[in-house]
Amino acid sequence: MRRRLVAAIAAVAAVAVLAFAIPLGIVVGRTYDDRALLRLQRDTVAATRGIDVTAGGRDPIELPDTPDRLGAYDRRGRLVAGTAPEGDATGLVRDALRDRRPVARAETGRLLAAVPLQQDERVTGVVLAVRDRAPTARTIRRARLALTGLALAIIAVAVAAALVLGRRLARPLERLVGAAERLGDGDFAARAPRSAVREVDAVAGALDVTAERLEALVERERTFSAGASHQLRTPLAALRLELEASALPGAAALDVDAATRQIDRLEATIATLLAASRGRAGSAGPVAVGPLVEQAEDRWRGTLAADGRPLRSVVPSGGAVVVRFPGGVLSEVLDVLLSNAHRHGDGAVTVEVRRTGDWVAIDVRDRGPGFPDAADALPDGPTGDGHGLGLRLARSLVEAEGGRLTVATEDGALVTVLVAGSGDGG
Repeated sequence: MRRRLVAAIAAVAAVAVLAFAIPLGIVVGRTYDDRALLRLQRDTVAATRGIDVTAGGRDPIELPDTPDRLGAYDRRGRLVAGTAPEGDATGLVRDALRDRRPVARAETGRLLAAVPLQQDERVTGVVLAVRDRAPTARTIRRARLALTGLALAIIAVAVAAALVLGRRLARPLERLVGAAERLGDGDFAARAPRSAVREVDAVAGALDVTAERLEALVERERTFSAGASHQLRTPLAALRLELEASALPGAAALDVDAATRQIDRLEATIATLLAASRGRAGSAGPVAVGPLVEQAEDRWRGTLAADGRPLRSVVPSGGAVVVRFPGGVLSEVLDVLLSNAHRHGDGAVTVEVRRTGDWVAIDVRDRGPGFPDAADALPDGPTGDGHGLGLRLARSLVEAEGGRLTVATEDGALVTVLVAGSGDGG
């Protein structure tokens, strides 16, 4: 990139300088020629003061001694004194006779000036002067060389500025490349350094946001992978019990409908966990909480009752409680929390739904020992009693959809899920 930037700036500078220098060089040459011609005309006018071509053959015509070659012509354009220049100069003489004013022109290697001779307001002839153009040509050449040097200096300055600018732009981009490579190697803590270039900083900010999202996504997938077996254990155990019970001597035939329901539940759990781990948990449209709580209660009432533990639910009766949250994910979260209460809690289990401002809180409470380090944060890994794995999965599921999960020890174990309510009744 640096080489391309330098080449582009150098090319633009060269084109701009040449577009300016070439016409300027032409103008400089013409200016110096015009000045030399004016001097030649002035010197020739001064020389004509002592020249008289009207005497005819009586007196010889005397031309002044000057560095220039002079020739005197009569009114008919005939050379009457001096020497005629090489080449055709009669046209210049005729122009001076016709226009009755000095005329001049520059040719290769020489300058020519024709000045009319006047007597009693009549043109009596013309003096043609020829001067060597070499001194003027040398002056023009020196001026053009100076102009060329100035143009090259400007291009060099432009290249130097391009090098500085290229280094200034390339260094932040090279640091961005380094940060991107570290991110590609799995270092999600890599952050792109900032520079004074606004556009580069915008790219760095976007890269940092990408790193944070990738870190969250990878962490979520790790959590889902670690918690998937924990969450799938319950439907698999229920299905296993159904199969083992049917294999006992004298047992009733396998309840195919019950087994099918367990398989359906297992498939739904797998589909929900996979979708959530990939960030595609489904629509977060309005979902009624009451039916989801009732379904979870139906799934867990028998399991808890077998241990002598009642399961109760409390849902507001003043209208349906509606949330903006994927129903499948919320159902899985309820299963995780009820499974945690069953395995690690004690006594009755209560599921309470309540409104709190624009949010809906779902409390799952039991009479167990609670959490030793109860706070609004969960352990980063499974604890000795197994609380961490299931609750981390539930937290990941909730936070992935914009909710929040907290734990507390208040007369037992309390887990609260906060999700956004809906204006359609929540």
